[in-house]
Amino acid sequence: MKAITLLGSTGSIGTQTLDILAQYPEQFRLVGLAAGRNVEMLAAQIRQFRPSIVAICVEDKLPQLKEAIADLDYKPILLAGEAGVAEVARYGDAETVVTGIVGCAGLLPTIAAIEAGKDIALANKETLIAGGPVVLPLVEKYGIKLLPADSEHSAIFQCLQGVPAGGLRRILLTASGGAFRDWPVEKLPQVKVADALKHPNWSMGRKITVDSATLMNKGLEVIEAHYLFGMDYDDIDIVIHPQSIIHSLIELQDTSVLAQMGWPDMRLPLLYAMSWPERIYTDWERLDLVKAGNLTFREPDHQKYPCMQLAYAAGRAGGSMPAVLNAANEQAVALFLDEKIGYLDIARCIEKVCDRHSADNCSNPSLDDIVASDNWARQEVLAASKLIGKSSSIV
Repeated sequence: MKAITLLGSTGSIGTQTLDILAQYPEQFRLVGLAAGRNVEMLAAQIRQFRPSIVAICVEDKLPQLKEAIADLDYKPILLAGEAGVAEVARYGDAETVVTGIVGCAGLLPTIAAIEAGKDIALANKETLIAGGPVVLPLVEKYGIKLLPADSEHSAIFQCLQGVPAGGLRRILLTASGGAFRDWPVEKLPQVKVADALKHPNWSMGRKITVDSATLMNKGLEVIEAHYLFGMDYDDIDIVIHPQSIIHSLIELQDTSVLAQMGWPDMRLPLLYAMSWPERIYTDWERLDLVKAGNLTFREPDHQKYPCMQLAYAAGRAGGSMPAVLNAANEQAVALFLDEKIGYLDIARCIEKVCDRHSADNCSNPSLDDIVASDNWARQEVLAASKLIGKSSSIV
């Protein structure tokens, strides 16, 4: 039985991870939970899974959480704030920490887990995008395993099993194309928040669904793939695959191409990251190629998806630039979701902030440099959004 701690338990990744733990109680045991602010859901999770330690990030929610579980016959350690989340990450005998916290907020608790010798099931891509220059040396120093738990990087990781060192030639990341894959570019100025949240294939949180619409999620995954698999940016390609049956592919030195396939279901990569190197039998729906029908592919439209090229440029710049890109995107998407800027203003804000950072890009950033760059970029987006002005596409 493998001991698991889960960060971000009330989000999409967190709830699906707990579904797996509930389905396989003989395989996994829950040690710790950390969540953001959803007291009601977190209290229900505590009741069901009885973790030893729990943290809620929003500190003023702690009294409400204590009251919600006051009648329990056991008393977990209850903590609050970012320090509390980090303590959960490093606590006890958990072998693997599933990092489902959205955004750069997941970086510091992930580092805490690594420094405590925990393996990481990485569902928080910002850990490597923003913190790659710091995180990778820590992974090596503490000898832990960093296992991808998102569908695309899990697919690459699965395809690489048994491939000899030096055998990988190219990575092909598949993208659904998001909410606007079939929209003409000319219609994008009319986008409303509700439109961007209509993902055709996946059920995800609001931020990642917008990232899928802009294809920034795929650009960020390119940077993550660079750090995870050591590939040059020229050897990482993106292809639109509307059916989301092939989750990504690798090309080997002899031009053989391997693909990992399955129905769109985040539980599979999560399960593999938690159980690796084992394969656990599931009763989930098996892939039926006849039912899946045609599998199609197309090249991304750079005019429709400018965020993708911004991500490639930031990745090639390296240093603190990916942290700035990531923070700028988080802030710009938040402004869009709050209907303070238009959809097309997301890319405009990010580009302005990255351009401003070019002269100050730190080639070998420390953790303090990354945190400072993140904070700076968020403030710059707020300033840039005011200069850009309100777009006519605001709803």
